[in-house]
Amino acid sequence: MTTTPDNPATTLPGRPPITDLATWQAARDELLVREKAHTRQGDALAAARRRLPMVEFDGTVEVVGPDGPFPFLDLFQGRDELVVYKHMWYDGAPHQGQCEGCTTAAWHLKDAAYLNARGVSFALLTTGRWDEVASFVAFMGYIQPWYSVRDADEPVGGSMGYLTCFLRDGDRTFLTYSTTGRGTERINGSMGLLDMTPYGRGEAWEDNPEGRPEGRHACWSWRSDADGNPDWGPTSRPVPQWTRPGVTPPTPSGGTATTADAPRRLHDVRHRTGLLGTFDRGTGP
Repeated sequence: MTTTPDNPATTLPGRPPITDLATWQAARDELLVREKAHTRQGDALAAARRRLPMVEFDGTVEVVGPDGPFPFLDLFQGRDELVVYKHMWYDGAPHQGQCEGCTTAAWHLKDAAYLNARGVSFALLTTGRWDEVASFVAFMGYIQPWYSVRDADEPVGGSMGYLTCFLRDGDRTFLTYSTTGRGTERINGSMGLLDMTPYGRGEAWEDNPEGRPEGRHACWSWRSDADGNPDWGPTSRPVPQWTRPGVTPPTPSGGTATTADAPRRLHDVRHRTGLLGTFDRGTGP
């Protein structure tokens, strides 16, 4: 096998050392031992999670959806288990002004077919007024069920930015698990994939080899456009690309997002700080 000599002018800074396949495989096998131990520890944590006690609450508490108010119990859709993501909300903010961390999380779970097949329903809850929430959901092209829990207390309403699990036993409802901060990363598959790459997430807290480019603040990429460029607006929150000179708006007929249009819109939807502080403080796993 031939290799191209390095060009110092174009070589990536702090890139991994170059070796032969056998040496790479030996190092990979050594790391695999640690990865398997990590997986087994994760299995043990999941087992402990399943052994947590639960809290009963009133399942008749009303949430609001496209057809008006109805009891929280109906979110189970007849299934025994329910997972919800509680999406942070800023009243009166434009679509691109909603929580960036929650927008990222919601985008990564657009279809719950596999959860449904295992008897688990999924929904997104938020404290926004339903008319604002409905407009945002249409803009983003989301197909998952969204509901407003504006006037509901914990565990249905309350603090947002949480991934929460519930159990139904007949007409009785129970809170079984809840996590926030980095605990919600299990929805965001992109984070897991970035952790496998040689340059990782590109964030300052990461333990990187000497010579790697200095990382930026946590979750900096959530404020970037589709090409990774900073996308800040005049009021400390980014603005859609189509507000810039020479950029044609992608808005479809009637001003409602389509499924095909949604990916571009997600890259345009960036907003003021939301979960950054939470992730930095490590209030989740």
